[in-house]
Amino acid sequence: QVQLVESGGGLVQAGGSLRLSCAASGRTISSYTMGWFRQAPGKEREFVAAISRSGGNTFYADSVKGRFTISRDNTKNTVYLQMNSLKPEDTAVYYCAANPRTYIATLSSDFSSWGQGTQVTVSS
Repeated sequence: QVQLVESGGGLVQAGGSLRLSCAASGRTISSYTMGWFRQAPGKEREFVAAISRSGGNTFYADSVKGRFTISRDNTKNTVYLQMNSLKPEDTAVYYCAANPRTYIATLSSDFSSWGQGTQVTVSS
């Protein structure tokens, strides 16, 4: 089982940027496709972005496409989420997750390991 720890969250004004990091330990993330999810107060957890094992393929939720970029550095065992042009509706706790399957997944049930989350708050 891989352990995941997110960082980089915080308070930012609308239109600003943040870069989230997800540091893995216990196992190398090169064996996993990786994803980011988020959960806003009173709402269900939703898919944000995912990346293949090599980093060659990515997939995004429509709500973040063109604004967010997921990337990974397998040599550092770390996954990133660059968030630009942030909006108040992006406010949520952001979670990093690892999927042991070979395909890019968007359902939370496909992910076997989760971080504790990092809070992102976007003020208007």
